Amino acid sequence: MALHIGDDAPDFTAQSTAGTIRFHEWIGDSWAILFSHPKDFTPVCTTELGYMAKLKPEFDRRNCKVIGLSVDSVADHDRWLHDIEETQGAKVNYPLIGDTDLRVAKLYDMLHPNAGGSAEGRTAADNATVRSVFVIGPDKKIKLMITYPMSTGRNFDEVLRVLDSVQLTARHKVATPVNWKAGEDVIIVPAVKDDEARERFPDGWKAPKPYLRIVPQPR
Repeated sequence: MALHIGDDAPDFTAQSTAGTIRFHEWIGDSWAILFSHPKDFTPVCTTELGYMAKLKPEFDRRNCKVIGLSVDSVADHDRWLHDIEETQGAKVNYPLIGDTDLRVAKLYDMLHPNAGGSAEGRTAADNATVRSVFVIGPDKKIKLMITYPMSTGRNFDEVLRVLDSVQLTARHKVATPVNWKAGEDVIIVPAVKDDEARERFPDGWKAPKPYLRIVPQPR
């Protein structure tokens, strides 16, 4: 069954490099980033896991947990993590889920439900679609989904930017315009009528059009 933004993030229990993960319980009252990989010991993913380890303190500051998934065993993950630390200069500081039965990959619609039942014998090309990023809110609903080709390293600075944006929306009922960066002006969402907007933004707003109400980013 296809997933969409706004759907409940499927819950699951799986083994990881940090022990047993019960996903919704693990998220708790936090936000979460789940990002997946087609195979251990692959070059682009090696760079990604290292960079995410360096960026993780920024996600921590935003009350956002990070977890990876790769279609291999936890034992393979443990060996791969040594390579990542050696080549990327960063120790992976978040769990990496083992998904040898492809269950989580299928649950999140990253593989066709009729795909083989085991990771054994599968190549990275067989798992090419297991290259996704999910942002999940404390309400356990999906806020963002992006799937990348294997040859393109993911931009986790952009994922951090999106997280800032969706958290602003959750707290202040504002949206962010094209190419927005933290600290720049934002837009009052259309669902907020002018009477409510005056209460939320007593200093007023700029409105080049009635539907385009621009305010400084709330703190």
